Amino acid sequence: MTPIHEPLSEEAAARLVQVAALSRSSLAIRGGGTRGLNAAPDGADILSTRGLTGIVAYNPAEMTMTARAGTPLEVVEAALTENRQMLAFEPCDLRGALGSSGIPTIGGVFATNASGPRRFVAGAARDSLLGVRFVNGKGEVVKAGGRVMKNVTGLDLAKVLAGSHGSLALMTEVTFRVLPVPETAVTIVVSNLNDAEAVAAMATAMSMSVEVSGAAHLPESVRGRFAGGVLPDGAATVLRLEGLAASVAVRAEKLAAAMASFGSVARLDADLTARLWREIRDAAPYADGTPRPLWRVSVAPTAGHQLVAALRLETGVDAYYDWQGGLVWLRMEADPEAALLRRYVKAIGGGHATLLRARPEVMAATETFEPQADAVAALSARVKASFDPAGLYVSPLIDRKQGA
Repeated sequence: MTPIHEPLSEEAAARLVQVAALSRSSLAIRGGGTRGLNAAPDGADILSTRGLTGIVAYNPAEMTMTARAGTPLEVVEAALTENRQMLAFEPCDLRGALGSSGIPTIGGVFATNASGPRRFVAGAARDSLLGVRFVNGKGEVVKAGGRVMKNVTGLDLAKVLAGSHGSLALMTEVTFRVLPVPETAVTIVVSNLNDAEAVAAMATAMSMSVEVSGAAHLPESVRGRFAGGVLPDGAATVLRLEGLAASVAVRAEKLAAAMASFGSVARLDADLTARLWREIRDAAPYADGTPRPLWRVSVAPTAGHQLVAALRLETGVDAYYDWQGGLVWLRMEADPEAALLRRYVKAIGGGHATLLRARPEVMAATETFEPQADAVAALSARVKASFDPAGLYVSPLIDRKQGA
């Protein structure tokens, strides 16, 4: 059985890492265990953040919060809700799609750079990260950044850790900015557009001065799996507006009038809007209890539908689009077809294809992330060496094949 360590303080975590470094052991960091990858690479102990919990500081007036890495996300969001504030980047919850359990943690949110539909206008998780405390591969406690945006010392260092999936250091505490919750929201639904027409409609909406905060296209194959099946018949191109009620009403009228030239238009109220975009965020149509391969592909907004069209000529796929078409949730009907997918991603101008789900033996044999170019790989190696010179930290996602 793999040893699991659950330090109750940053100091205890640092001592544990120091001992591991002296014994040349490896450590795989686990947050809330929501990614369905609870097994560590061979020979590695699991270092859990479960004991590093609690909100350290929260100043609603300054719109900043500091919390220990193992703090459940629901605790953070409950505190923010009391003050009508939120995480602007809408962290996704993929437990349904991955068939996993566990409890999302705020450290895990930043370690995976988990970002939802508002990402293309509000930035990713890393863009809200102001500071971080972490334990490097030598067992040293390091502080980078601060609690206010003007204190930029070490800010880029904090952003390097965001999205590193536990491969560089153990984050013990994060400081991040928050934003007010919009007073209301509506969604404009344009029906019966094909994928290319939807891209044009979304581009038109984004060019208008109506402040669209969500733009997605749900083809007919998935449309009925959203919002309890209440969306109008046909493919649905959905556009979210948020803000003060009077402003949203005016902007909705303007947007609806412009979208009428593309197709029939309907509106969703605030409650249905919240449900719809939560389901878009969490890949809800693919929470189907199967191991069919699920990809998260990031490309240029005009290239997503081209990628899907090319794939459909050679294999069975199902897909929908977020981020104005630039984020493709792609489910393969049989094999992951990693080589085929990544060849087409390169052909349409490049991007990133991340395999989120497949049968265990297939996951073990397939690279999770887009392979890096030689120059980028060399830079990544130098970054790794500066944080963790002995290679103490291993990631079940990044180092999984070595441990297979």
